[in-house]
Amino acid sequence: MIMGDDANLTAIKAQSRAACLRARAGVGERARAAAATRLYARLRGLNGRTIAGYLPIGSEASPLGAMRVLGKDNRICVPVVTAKGAPLRFREWWPGCPLEKGVFGVMVPVDGGWRVPDLLIVPMVGFDDAGGRLGYGGGFYDRTLAGLPQAMAIGFALEAQRLDPVPRGAHDMELPLIVTEAGVFGAATRV
Repeated sequence: MIMGDDANLTAIKAQSRAACLRARAGVGERARAAAATRLYARLRGLNGRTIAGYLPIGSEASPLGAMRVLGKDNRICVPVVTAKGAPLRFREWWPGCPLEKGVFGVMVPVDGGWRVPDLLIVPMVGFDDAGGRLGYGGGFYDRTLAGLPQAMAIGFALEAQRLDPVPRGAHDMELPLIVTEAGVFGAATRV
């Protein structure tokens, strides 16, 4: 784990983010499809759950295929930023639901009830073998996961985003599972 004073850690995280975003952008469709298939394989069979996915931005690994199929037997929701410094809230999502541009330009459902997920598919900029997650820097998922201790969190990424190690501060949450096109990693073995 890379730690240090706040200014040093912030600079290291910024450099790591830039490298991971460049690497992620260069990943081809075959690896992306393999990652999506592995994510669905890990989650198939779930029934009656409230699952938080996300609507991918930029070159993020896309969980949309898994969300569509899982939505047949589960309730699907996506994150909504409601205020700076606040945890995420989750609004119900279904294929074709009306969307609007939310905070940071992320699309969010116009309608749908607010949900509390018991399983979260978590996007990331970078990750490591120990479950470290490098996000975009707003701390939204760290605050959210801290407030949902009973929820299962599964990171979803591409192998190109792997770091050794993720630079982390005291508030950065670890993920028990991370799914990529190369496999499922982390301490948890069951959903």
